[in-house]
Amino acid sequence: MTRMTIAAPLLALLAATGAWASVDPSPKPGGVYRLKPGIYVAKGASCRDPANAEIRQYDGRGLSTAHTRACRARVLSHKGNRYTVSQSCIDAGAGSAPRFVERQTVTIADALAFTLATRGPATAYHYCPIDQLPAGLRSAVR
Repeated sequence: MTRMTIAAPLLALLAATGAWASVDPSPKPGGVYRLKPGIYVAKGASCRDPANAEIRQYDGRGLSTAHTRACRARVLSHKGNRYTVSQSCIDAGAGSAPRFVERQTVTIADALAFTLATRGPATAYHYCPIDQLPAGLRSAVR
């Protein structure tokens, strides 16, 4: 058998399984919560067009919103997959603004899902792959 006869079926198999198309260049799970860094949206929200209130961004250090940045979670207690943290964020998406501190309870379901409780009931969030995000959010995670 020639190399081409061996390579052709292998290439066809890879193309059919989407192996080339599914390469994810984003960072692996890690940081404070062992979540995959990127954009998460509230359960039931679309990755393609989420409302600002439904978005959280995890950068390995904290969970920011569309209107906060440079968030840093300090773990106060950790039991199993549940974290109680004191999170400090700059209270603006851009420009100068004061920092604020908020106590949060974050429960990690797996590397792509968590629930977040601050005041009131917890909200569940799930990871959005970059190719499913609108252009404005894609640039935020690169």
